[in-house]
Amino acid sequence: MWIKNNIPDLSGKIAIVTGSNTGIGFETAKALFAAGAQVTIAARDVQKAKNAIQKIQSHTAGTGTLDYGKLDLANIGQVREFADLFMQKHTKLDILVNNAGIMVPPAAKTDDGFELQFGVNFMGHFALTGYLLPLLKQTANARVVTLSSGAATLVDSIDFDNLRLEKSYDEWREYAVSKLADILFSYELDRRFKNARMSAISVAAHPGVTRTDLQRNIPDENLEGMFAAFDQVMDPWQGALPSLFAATDASVEGGKFYGPDGPKEYAGYPALSNHHTAAMNDEALAKMLWEYAENAIQLTYKFK
Repeated sequence: MWIKNNIPDLSGKIAIVTGSNTGIGFETAKALFAAGAQVTIAARDVQKAKNAIQKIQSHTAGTGTLDYGKLDLANIGQVREFADLFMQKHTKLDILVNNAGIMVPPAAKTDDGFELQFGVNFMGHFALTGYLLPLLKQTANARVVTLSSGAATLVDSIDFDNLRLEKSYDEWREYAVSKLADILFSYELDRRFKNARMSAISVAAHPGVTRTDLQRNIPDENLEGMFAAFDQVMDPWQGALPSLFAATDASVEGGKFYGPDGPKEYAGYPALSNHHTAAMNDEALAKMLWEYAENAIQLTYKFK
């Protein structure tokens, strides 16, 4: 059973956790800090990020450091500003946890015109990772952990003609598409790391069923009914364990997916995920998604 106590000493390691002012991201940042890492809490609301730092420092014994940065994943220009500022302050990046997310909101678009869930959950993190690539290239054994969900198994394709809500909106379908995109990105990024002979690895993780602010768009009565259908609903500290395992454990391999080890992966402790679908492992679809993303935001990943 892998728990936070299994995290190795992270002294000298530089980490970013997106959306870490609350929920699973907060618990991830807190555990990395406790293990000695220099952690940047990347959040859209600077005051909430500062509050999170204060909360961690007052309740957690840690040898690391905590900083914050304004990161609005719904605005690609602002994502670039965050990355530029971070690169002015740091010469390496050991751990990037693409954690922030949004789930089943009313139909809306990002500032750049993408469906909100696809835009925040995938496009914003695709941009962030690409803009931070210069640091990842010059860091030995860097890790990129991208959060997905069991919902990624609910769709078997991506409709590239509906990513800006050109046709219709189904909140659960769009959430599943964004999480499938996260998996495809994570796997493709690892393949490209390997092709470039980089020591960095890219892995995916999912938290199982965890009660957090992510569900804020689901009415309370619906949420309680949904949670009642699961044998166990985890608290954020336990939901964060797959992310922490993926970010720190020596046994982790690039191009893999980690989640809880319980029945249907709803709850438990970190292990290799058994969530595998043809779409998730479709390399041609992953390349199409990559090209779409690069063209849509005019960002070319430069691995060499």
